[in-house]
Formats: sequence, C-alpha cells, structure tokens
Amino acid sequence: MKLPVAEKPRRYLFLLLDRFTMIAFASAIEPLRLANQVSGQKLYEWKLVSEDGQDVACSNGTVVRVDMGLGPVGRDDTVLVCGGIDVAEATTKPVLSWLRRDARQGSAVGGLCTGAWTVAKAGLLEDRRATIHWENQDSFEEDFIDIHLTKSVFVIDGNRLTTAGGTASIDLMLRLIARDHGDALANTVADQLIYNSIRTDRDTQRLSIPTRIGVRHPKLAQVIARMETNIEEPVSPAALAEGVGMSTRQLERLFRRYLGRSPKRYYMEIRLQKARNLLMQTEMSVINVALACGFASPSHFSKCYRAQYHTTPYRERGASAAGQEAEAMAAEDLEDECDFTGIDFPEEKF
Repeated sequence: MKLPVAEKPRRYLFLLLDRFTMIAFASAIEPLRLANQVSGQKLYEWKLVSEDGQDVACSNGTVVRVDMGLGPVGRDDTVLVCGGIDVAEATTKPVLSWLRRDARQGSAVGGLCTGAWTVAKAGLLEDRRATIHWENQDSFEEDFIDIHLTKSVFVIDGNRLTTAGGTASIDLMLRLIARDHGDALANTVADQLIYNSIRTDRDTQRLSIPTRIGVRHPKLAQVIARMETNIEEPVSPAALAEGVGMSTRQLERLFRRYLGRSPKRYYMEIRLQKARNLLMQTEMSVINVALACGFASPSHFSKCYRAQYHTTPYRERGASAAGQEAEAMAAEDLEDECDFTGIDFPEEKF
C-alpha cells in the first residue's frame, strides 16, 4: 500500500507497570507494527519503558525486555501507561512525577486498561472524559469524582487517551492510524489483524444484558438494567415489577424460570459483586462499602458477604485484628445513630 512519504515517524512510549495486562499492550503495539509493514514505511516507532529500566513481568508471568527507564520524552511523543493487576501498588511517586512532567510539556498521555487509573492519579484526567475496564469502574468513580467516566471501549479527549483494556486497544490505535494516515490504511491493518468489526468511541464495553445472561426476554433485561443502575439505593421487588407492568408474583416466576433464583437474591448478588470490587480495588472502609452497595446494616452486609463468598469483608480486605475491631465498633456506633428503616431489603437465606 503506497502512501505519501512520512516526514517523521510518530513515536509512542509504552510505560509497562508491574503485572501489566499483556493483551491490552499487544493490542496497541501490533497495529503500529502492521501499519509500518503494509505501508512500506516507518510511520511509527516505539520504546518500552519501566520505572527503573529493568525488564517487567506482565500478569501472565511473561517477562518483557524494556528499552529505557523514566527518561526524557519529546513533546510530540505519546505516552501510554500499560496497567494490570494491583495498579495502585504499581503506581509509584516517580511514575506520577514523570507523567506530570510529560504532560506539562504538551505530550499526549494515555492509559491502557487499568493504566487509566495511574493517569487519573497523576491528576491528568480532571474534568476530562475517560474510560477504564468495566470491572474497575465502581472503584474508579469512588476515587476520582471529577472525571467524566464513560462505559466506552476507548475515549480520546484532547491529548488524553484511555481504553477499557483487552482488544479495545486495537480500536484506539486504528482510530489514531486513520487520523494520521487515512481510513484506508487503518482498514488494511484491521484486515491483517483479522479484525472485522472496528468499534468506535460510541461503542460500550460489555455485552448486552440478554447476551450476558443467555436469555432474550425484554422485561427481564429491563429489570436487570434497573437493578444494575440502582445499587446504593435498591429498588423494591414491587417497584421493579410495576416498572415493567408485572405483578411481584409474575416477576418472581420470571426470574426463577430463566435464572433459577428469586429477583431479591439476584439483586443481592449484583450488590455483593460491586462490594467485592470496592473492597479489592479501593481503600474505602468496610462500612462505607456497605453503604455504597445499599446495605444499611454492616452486620447484615457481613452476613450476606460471608454466605456468598465464604469469607468476611474484613478478611477479604486483609484488615488487621485491630483494624477489624475498630471498624466493628464504628459500625455499632453507626447503627445506633442512624435510622435505616426502608433502605435495605429484609435478610434472606441463601
């Protein structure tokens, strides 16, 4: 494929954080390689960076050789942070300082997968649109209230780039290749990748509810969607049923027929999954996690959590014995001070 001769290759710096996600990284770098290959030109070049210049192991255990440490970055360079497991732990002060310095000089900065958390922690996404993997969205919203979080597969907001992780990096890079050198080259690269459905920043990350649950029933999908958007203040089964023109008994039969559980239990599982994400990904107290997931009583939350995950929220968090005792005392004080009537569902045996 012949293109006008490029004056200067565009350079990308991939900052590999400890235990970064391989698929998000590979999905970003391969389109650049293929753009060079099919065009017959060096349109892009890249360097792999780590905090100390040492090789980095990704989340699947593969060790990747890097080219440099946190060195100088050109104004025209694009820095992409590749995140993965325990991104908060991998986001160190030197990394944050380096990113801020890059941004001050005008370099484009982005995050792949949980790398968006690192970019946000550096203060580079304030009042910007951004995205992150759906599993990390709850904790991200709790940590960064000034960022306009979306559920898109990728977001480009000025010179800030974020992706949801996984193959979303392909979609981002194809968009950037098209911007630099036209749709024809981007489409040729997609063909090379056997990628026949290029997504845009208007496409959302997750499968539709009917596809996820394996059931195509419009009223069931509507109820589940309402559950998923009302976690902190759960909607009663009666109100859920009324919202789709059914009786509570009909809704009960619908859930048991297609999902093998009651609406109340299904709702509880959604709330507990969000609670688990918050416990694992944020520094929120167990009490605040309980309240954020619609549990008025911390003791009820602990009981339901143990029934679902066979451990307590405190053990999940890895809290010390002293920390557990302090939070338990605070929980008792909270229950004494607040009236929780009508907020939480009645307790239910699993």
